Amino acid sequence: MSILIKNGNIITASDNYTGDIFIENDQISAIGTNLTFQADQVIDASGLLVFPGAIDPHVHLEMPFMGTYSSDNYETGTRAALHGGTTTVIDFILQSQGKSLNDAYTAWSNRANGNAIGDYSFHMAVTDFNENTCCEIVDLVEKEGITSFKIFLAYKGALMIDDKQMVGLMNEVKARGGMVTVHATNGDMIDFLVAKNRSEGKLAPIYHYLSQPEVTEAEASERFARVAGYTGCPGYIVHMTCEGALNAVRNNNRNNQRVYAETCIQYLLLDASLYQQDFEGAKWVMSPPLREKKDQEALWAGINQGLVQVVATDHCPFTWEQKLIGKDDFSRIPNGHPAIEHRVELLYSEGVRKGRITLNKFVEVLSTNPAKIFGLHPRKGCLAPGSDADIVLFDPNEQHTISAATHHMNTDYSAYEGWQVTGKCKKVFLRGKLVIDNGHCLVEKGNGQYLKRKKVAGIF
Repeated sequence: MSILIKNGNIITASDNYTGDIFIENDQISAIGTNLTFQADQVIDASGLLVFPGAIDPHVHLEMPFMGTYSSDNYETGTRAALHGGTTTVIDFILQSQGKSLNDAYTAWSNRANGNAIGDYSFHMAVTDFNENTCCEIVDLVEKEGITSFKIFLAYKGALMIDDKQMVGLMNEVKARGGMVTVHATNGDMIDFLVAKNRSEGKLAPIYHYLSQPEVTEAEASERFARVAGYTGCPGYIVHMTCEGALNAVRNNNRNNQRVYAETCIQYLLLDASLYQQDFEGAKWVMSPPLREKKDQEALWAGINQGLVQVVATDHCPFTWEQKLIGKDDFSRIPNGHPAIEHRVELLYSEGVRKGRITLNKFVEVLSTNPAKIFGLHPRKGCLAPGSDADIVLFDPNEQHTISAATHHMNTDYSAYEGWQVTGKCKKVFLRGKLVIDNGHCLVEKGNGQYLKRKKVAGIF
């Protein structure tokens, strides 16, 4: 099957021009102007932006958490991602304390295999680093292509590891050509504040926010960056929310160390004032919590300064019934919110159209940088001959309204209900196959492929 996309406004991390793309089977065969190849199908992309399929390197699909599971599985989650122009996701496997990394890998693989509609890969979250789990890392890197290993500096008693384990893991992962990523908040301080607020009868959702002040994230980000620098292990801070954490990365860069930073679309657009809405604020209970408007300004600036390389989602949806588990106690509200479907359109509408970032930066932080950082480039994340034909045709002028009534994520509310957005994903190709056509998904579960990733090379 061959496809010729004509007259599109081709956008990459570095280029912006009108041209054509010729697809043969699952790859891009040629890019240029006035291409004359004979194709089985010709698509006129006049007036549309044409850019590489987005990569979301931070999602949680069918994840066990706080006594329940995130409500999107691999079928519903990757379908929603495709509707929103995201053709590849990287999910987090969570090791259970006392069990092996391979046990966790098997469990997540069983959930994904035959169910994913879009392409996917895995990070491995290490919650119990010991001699046995240390020995498993080499096979995960060499055989399964899992080259990124996550640690939590919070969720004590469930996911959190101590500094001794962090150093040990970094040394092993560095030796194997991998990267360590981190949930960087100070778990001990957060636990103290949660207990204090609960003992004082302060149980509303706003106390989730007040139990995780900016200092908890800034301190943990600084600590992680310094330990990464000491060990020489490439590091990556997930879901950065605040100016204090950004400054930790800025200070670290003065020492020529390798720490990348990711923020998420919600931290660029939403703020902590939403927690004032009684229990409705539970819709935005996530960790770290939403911050202040000054933090949004710092993160937008960080993107343009190259300090923040990726905009992801931390997509971890729950239904309203699941959120109600914590109606009498903020500490029992499942943490997470739905975003996988709207990241691309929101970042275009609120970022590009409002002059906060350029079109090239838009592609860079959504697609090219995640591909490079996590060992998928040049197969993914770019428009080039030989790359997978993961391509989005995007109408930059179509206006629409975000609503739970029309989204494809498996949850009954939207964190962006009623938002007016300009810019719409019209056609989405995955490995040369048209998978989304004007709001219709044309493929079934099992279409997605597992991606083994290369060892970490970095982009600095």
